[in-house]
Amino acid sequence: MTFPKISDVTKMDNSSLAEEILVIKRVLFDLRLKRATRQDFQPHLFKHSKHRLAQLLTVEKSRSKPAT
Repeated sequence: MTFPKISDVTKMDNSSLAEEILVIKRVLFDLRLKRATRQDFQPHLFKHSKHRLAQLLTVEKSRSKPAT
C-alpha cells in the first residue's frame, strides 16, 4: 500500500477536507481501541492514517492562513 499523494488532498474543497479529517481521526481512534483490547488489527494502518491526517491538516492550515 502506497502513501496517498498530497495533490489529491489539495484538490478537495474545504467541506470535504473537514469531513475527511474527522473520518481519519475516527479510524485512528478505532485502531488505538483495537490495540488496547488486543483485537486483530493491521499495524501499518497507524502509519498510513497518521500520514494522511498530517497531509489533511497541513492543507487545511495553509488555506485558513491569511495571505500576507
